[in-house]
Amino acid sequence: MRHEHIGILDGPILAFGGPYSNAQATKALFTRAKQLGVARENVICTGDVVAYCGAPLATVEMVRDSGCAVVAGNCEIQLAAGAMDCGCGFEDGTACDLLSAGWFAYASKHVPNSDCEWMGQCPDIISFDHCGAWYAVIHGGFTDVARFIWSTSDDAVFGEEWAAVEAAIGPVDHIISGHSGIPFVRETTNGRWINAGVIGMPPHDQRQSTRYAMIEDGAVSICELEYDVEGAVADMQQAGLIQGYDKSLVSGVWPSEDVLPQDLRLSF
Repeated sequence: MRHEHIGILDGPILAFGGPYSNAQATKALFTRAKQLGVARENVICTGDVVAYCGAPLATVEMVRDSGCAVVAGNCEIQLAAGAMDCGCGFEDGTACDLLSAGWFAYASKHVPNSDCEWMGQCPDIISFDHCGAWYAVIHGGFTDVARFIWSTSDDAVFGEEWAAVEAAIGPVDHIISGHSGIPFVRETTNGRWINAGVIGMPPHDQRQSTRYAMIEDGAVSICELEYDVEGAVADMQQAGLIQGYDKSLVSGVWPSEDVLPQDLRLSF
């Protein structure tokens, strides 16, 4: 377990997840951070820099050049290990299982060893202080990096993950995560669980904009990110990644709704 404490962060904090090889969204995110006056050290990524979209190399380069802190997601861990799949643990035969094979193979081919080595050095958990509170940043869950935790998950899920984080690094007031793709803020008995969402794919809400989180003076807001969707789709088409996620960028609807709990699906 690799833990990195990045210090006391003053001023606004921008947390985001899942660039997902979407270079256009990644560029828009860092432009937004600059416009908002967010210090470089206050920009934090919850992992999965590389995934569904068509520009993995450009996306990794932007993230690395930005100097932002990055937690290891399952995609970083798998690429660093030279694995054959994304490590999400999708059930065999589900849409996610079938569709992930194409983009992971493409990413494996186009991300150089030097970037894979960088991914292998990303911490499993990041911590920082802000406005007198102690925050931990993870990818999915701490018991399982690829655990899907939703706004509607049972209280016991949050309690289990909170206990695992505190067993590793000590008491924390709030936890920031990503992975699941749908942002939310959940008040738990332990503190605030903040899923910052992802910027590389819309949150299955029939809109093209993606999401990130802002934390300022202890207050949390989920914010929309507009970007060049047509450019991102063109990258996917050029890469031959046209199995369904390219259409999601336009429609705002995932082709893999079966990964969602029933109460978060658009169709029943």
